[in-house]
Amino acid sequence: MKNKLILSAVIISLLFFSCTSTRITSSWAEPNKQVTLTNLNKVLVVALLKNETNRHKAEDEMVTYLKGKGIVSYNYLDDNFNKKNEEALRDKIREDGFDAAITLRLIDVEKEQTYTPGNIATYPTYYRTFGGYYRRSFSTYSTPGTYSTTKIYTVETNVFSIKEDKIIWTGITETTNPEGVDKMINEVVKTVYKKMKKDNFIINK
Repeated sequence: MKNKLILSAVIISLLFFSCTSTRITSSWAEPNKQVTLTNLNKVLVVALLKNETNRHKAEDEMVTYLKGKGIVSYNYLDDNFNKKNEEALRDKIREDGFDAAITLRLIDVEKEQTYTPGNIATYPTYYRTFGGYYRRSFSTYSTPGTYSTTKIYTVETNVFSIKEDKIIWTGITETTNPEGVDKMINEVVKTVYKKMKKDNFIINK
């Protein structure tokens, strides 16, 4: 019975540590600021990720929430832009009719290792012979404990007003044990979008 209980506990632990969850840990919005999606002209979407494929996936995912107003940076910020010239970059984006820019950046990956103790039991529970009594000194056995690693990805999302040239919303999310980049990005974008709607920062009309 003990072995069955321990096995069940191990399975539950594995299921717990393998599940994916994304949550907002902090956020800030400019007071009394609201953005109506239908009133926007164009929004530049930028994912600051090292892997090119992941960057494309992240930007494509963010664009789906912008009602056709989003423009991915991998098609817009090409080699013709001098990315080191901040003023020229800002002026060009403004001239091209962008109202806002959204950035997504992976800022940290943390690994946590958890140890689950194994089973320790003593047998026999009672004994009547010298042999049984003598064996008591080494009649304990144990099932080795197990280690599980939890990965926590911290992502920063910012919204900038191009016309006002300032940040108007920022949020930090943590995703635990993502099941692939696609799912993590989907969860981050969805969580951030829900938070913006809940706080009445964006109005979906």
